[in-house]
Amino acid sequence: MFGYKNLGNNDTRSGFGAGLVEAATQNTEIVALCADLTGSLKMNDFKEKFPNRFFQIGIAEANMIGIAAGMTIGNKIPYTGTFANFSTGRVYDQIRQSIAYSNKNVKICASHAGITLGEDGATHQILEDIGMMKMLPGMVVINPCDFNQTKAATIEISKYIGPVYLRFGRPKVPNFTDENQKFKIGQGVRLIEGNDITIVCTGHLVWHAIEAADFLKNKGVSVEVINIHTIKPLDQEIILKSIKKTGCVVSAEEHNTIGGLGESVASLIVKNKLVPMEFVGVNDKFGESGKPTDLMKKYGLSTDSIVSKCEKVLKRK
Repeated sequence: MFGYKNLGNNDTRSGFGAGLVEAATQNTEIVALCADLTGSLKMNDFKEKFPNRFFQIGIAEANMIGIAAGMTIGNKIPYTGTFANFSTGRVYDQIRQSIAYSNKNVKICASHAGITLGEDGATHQILEDIGMMKMLPGMVVINPCDFNQTKAATIEISKYIGPVYLRFGRPKVPNFTDENQKFKIGQGVRLIEGNDITIVCTGHLVWHAIEAADFLKNKGVSVEVINIHTIKPLDQEIILKSIKKTGCVVSAEEHNTIGGLGESVASLIVKNKLVPMEFVGVNDKFGESGKPTDLMKKYGLSTDSIVSKCEKVLKRK
């Protein structure tokens, strides 16, 4: 399928855990803080290897953010870990005031994002976090697509000076990117080159976009697929270059269509090159309890949904 092979399903949170250990091995200033979810965030290996650099804060997320901000004053590089809902919605005031406003070098690492948290339901799922975090001045927002890319991103953000929001998930998804990739913050990746339509995608929807491109290829449609792993700063150049060629675009993300990647792309289009656009995302709704695959289908986040939006936008060219 366009040269991309599923190297085996794995969860992106495990990529975070592996990357955290490797980053900490390279840089002794890295510390990790967790809000009573060490196993869920795959931080056990870090805890075992670097016990003096691991801090279990308990179910006190606001306190964790405050402690992390304070640690940067002593040149530490704190990685905080909890569910995405608790990493953002529960502590937004602390992030805004203690981290973003003063440009603290804290890495806010958020697992179980989107609706693929599944059976835990709407109170633990979050579909607004990208919008919340990208609106904070100076905040970098990263949403990698598989185990390998999450690992690479976790290592790379340790070298970036400033606040970062790193978003990943619980379910096992295809692992298909290069194990030895060089992750570049703010630089999108063209996965498939095409001429008829551009799919701009992020996170778990990247693999579905590849599947959609493969399906449409058999129907004579040439699809360009761009993985936007960094939502802020947005790689404007790669997107504009693509849509000037294809003349239409579909965005795909496991997030509310309000405030997410699609909205950033739409803003870019309005300012530069007007083309027809369709959105694949959750349409202004909360999630619910259910199996991740069932929820993705119900909320229109499947391969079929991407194909449908591609066919719709092509008619608008």
